[in-house]
Amino acid sequence: MGRLVLNHSSNIEGLIPILQKLALDINIKTITPAVISRARGRSSKLIIRLSVKTINGYKAIARKGKTAQEVFISTDLSKDELKKILDFYNRK
Repeated sequence: MGRLVLNHSSNIEGLIPILQKLALDINIKTITPAVISRARGRSSKLIIRLSVKTINGYKAIARKGKTAQEVFISTDLSKDELKKILDFYNRK
C-alpha cells in the first residue's frame, strides 16, 4: 500500500479521490501530485494518462477541462501494468 503526498493546496477537481484509491494498490509506493498548468485542448472528464518513465516510476498527466496536472507515481510496475490500472479508473 502506497502513500499519497499532498504538497499542494490546490488540485484538479476529483483527482485526490482517484489517487487515494490508486494508492491502495500493493505495488504503488508513493503518489505525488505536482504542477498545475493550462492545457490547449479541452477534456470533458478527468483523464489520467502516463507520460514518461522516471527514476522511481512514471510521470502521469491528469487533465480536466483546460487544466492539466503532473502526477508522479513511484512503483515497480511495468508501464503496461500501470496503464491498465489507470485505464480502469479513467472508465469510471
